[in-house]
Amino acid sequence: MTKIKTVEVANLLYRYPDDQVYVCAEGHMGSRVTSLVFVELDNGLTGVGSAYSHPQLVRVVVDHLTPFLVGEDPLAIDALWNRMYSLTRWYGRKGAAISALGAIDIALWDLKGKIEGAPVYKLLGGSSNRVLAYASGLLWQDDLLLLAGEATRHLGDGFRLMKMRLGRDETYDRNAVECVASTIAGQGRVAVDGTHRYSMEGAIRLAGLFTQLGVAWFEEPFPPEDVESYGRLRQNVQVQISAGENEFGLQGFRELFRVAAVDIAQPDASRTGGISECVRIGQLAEEFEVDVISHTWSDAVALVANAHVVASLNNGTAVEVDRTGCPFMDHLLHESPEIVDGHLLLSERPGLGVDVDMDFVKDHQLPAGTPILSGNYADMVFGGGAYASVPPFLVDNSQTAK
Repeated sequence: MTKIKTVEVANLLYRYPDDQVYVCAEGHMGSRVTSLVFVELDNGLTGVGSAYSHPQLVRVVVDHLTPFLVGEDPLAIDALWNRMYSLTRWYGRKGAAISALGAIDIALWDLKGKIEGAPVYKLLGGSSNRVLAYASGLLWQDDLLLLAGEATRHLGDGFRLMKMRLGRDETYDRNAVECVASTIAGQGRVAVDGTHRYSMEGAIRLAGLFTQLGVAWFEEPFPPEDVESYGRLRQNVQVQISAGENEFGLQGFRELFRVAAVDIAQPDASRTGGISECVRIGQLAEEFEVDVISHTWSDAVALVANAHVVASLNNGTAVEVDRTGCPFMDHLLHESPEIVDGHLLLSERPGLGVDVDMDFVKDHQLPAGTPILSGNYADMVFGGGAYASVPPFLVDNSQTAK
């Protein structure tokens, strides 16, 4: 019986050229980071997984877990997941620990598919390799014509569903979503991401506009810890409410479902415990009649892993595809996932069906122990000089008075 031989981490970093720095509620973002985990067997077979978290913490957690994995049966995925979770529970349960063990879990599923000669979605019980995909981008722009142009490009690339970032101020948010919705009217739908910036009053007021415009869902209007506000909002609006990219593990999602906080759950295999935990989250969501639309913002390995999960779930609806020009999404694989008629087509090759470009990995890899350069990395900021708070959300008093 083949055994696990090594577990290795590759922390990847990319800096955008100065003229490609983008802006949204997290500030001016000029860098991206992700971590890949490679699990090699004693017969030379290798599986790959992804963790979207603090790179150095991912390495520390994987280094902690590796001695408990080497020599073990790679097909004992449930047992290994439980072992890793028990070993990190005292310092984990959420955050970097469960994201790192999730990367190992993804790699084990990749290996299971390769060993058994089947794509992961079929191993999980799925029957179709087509997954609805939505274009994720449409960040803050001073010129709304740029938003209209980007929305048109997404349509041209085959997407019929796309998501934009709001939370700048109420006037901008109204004008921006009206611009995009009118641009794609009759051809597609837009979802909106509030990036935790709304008050209850503002969220309810804007939700009325979103309903009028046929917005697909209203994502994360409040901080992820404030699950009660999500529940109250959902009772007072018609547009679907979504959250989950900032949740970790089954217990976090159980709390969302318990208070009836969301219509749509958004787990991410690279953040919330791998493919195994995402499947468990999806199955629990089905019990609460909640749909699953996976989050992805790190790299193409995570995207494909999430697509396999969504393809296997009865309530799996769609997968997020980062369209901001991130090289980890666009150039990490020798063959990027194909988008046809608004759907991502999963490969029928065994495992995840991906072929990582190791030359690309080497070109962007941070050697172990290398400090992370100061900068804003989308969800993570390193170096005090790179941190800049976003101006307060401004309320449109003319709307408040109505």
